[in-house]
Amino acid sequence: MTAGPGRPKDSLADWLLIRTEISWPSWHGSPTLSATPARDGFRDFFMATRGGRDSQGTARFLTALAVAFADAEQGRPLTFALMAKWQRDLLGHDRVDFRALPAFAKGGRERYDLAPDTQALFEHCLSESSQPDLPLPSRAARAYLDILFFHPFEDGNARAAMLALAFVLAREGVLLDQVHPLQTTRWADDAEGAADLAVLLGILISAAERRQAHGRLS
Repeated sequence: MTAGPGRPKDSLADWLLIRTEISWPSWHGSPTLSATPARDGFRDFFMATRGGRDSQGTARFLTALAVAFADAEQGRPLTFALMAKWQRDLLGHDRVDFRALPAFAKGGRERYDLAPDTQALFEHCLSESSQPDLPLPSRAARAYLDILFFHPFEDGNARAAMLALAFVLAREGVLLDQVHPLQTTRWADDAEGAADLAVLLGILISAAERRQAHGRLS
């Protein structure tokens, strides 16, 4: 959809345009974590960034995170219904639906349009988080960005993206012990930034493996 005067362009359309053309990086690592690391980076991140100003919201996030990890341990597929279950815990709502209106983020600088097939397309994108021919860091990065730029919920999409990222990694046995480096603004038309996120995740996975191995040997 063409943006009119004063109307931001459809950033979801921008994301879908570049999504299949991103040069996702190769990755020669493999998830080898066999024990729970000493630190849960996702928990630490939210305790540090939100715990002091939103203790109830942080507690709800940690509840949703525990449910997401349990679902990952069961090897469940990533679907909107699964995410909506986490989002009910996250927001403290009895019901969470796919958004019914166009959404905005970044102070209105990004707009995410809505079409009759948006939810179905989102479901398809989520299913690709199990795509076997793409390395884990790239699949996790893509799922995270899918949620940011589809913006499926009326509220809590950034936290939902973090939950999905944790889930995709945990489903393959990876729990990051550091998450703070991921905290930066992401843009829907930034293909290089998407690939860089995958590179960063690969580094964080490998670093977590090294620290865990060091802990087992020390």
